[in-house]
Amino acid sequence: MPNPKRRHSQQRSAKRRTHYKASSITLSKDSTTGEIHVRHRAHVSEGKLYYKGKVVAEQAPAK
Repeated sequence: MPNPKRRHSQQRSAKRRTHYKASSITLSKDSTTGEIHVRHRAHVSEGKLYYKGKVVAEQAPAK
């Protein structure tokens, strides 16, 4: 397998990395609860787990 004959400069590596950027998180508003949450993730509201506006799981009552 071929290996580089010479070391790449720091400037050359930095040029390649200029396109790696942190993107902002996309937020959505839930249709049933009205809460803002991260897209494509389940979220908890009032002890219930919601996904796509539907209750997926409920918290068990405390004993």
